[in-house]
Amino acid sequence: MSPEQIENNFIYHAPKDGQTEKYQEIRDKLKEAAILINDACPESREKSLAFTHLENAMMWANASIARNE
Repeated sequence: MSPEQIENNFIYHAPKDGQTEKYQEIRDKLKEAAILINDACPESREKSLAFTHLENAMMWANASIARNE
């Protein structure tokens, strides 16, 4: 990893124009998926992992926007 990539990955990225809306759209869509999973799946370790992975997807998608736009 280059020093520039390390610097970019470990600093605060204040939202730029249009990014807040993108973050919200991602949150909204993944929330829809979470509601579907909650309603369709029985309580289980697998269901918990599905929620964890949705949260990870949201975090990394938002990091992609913050770090690369």
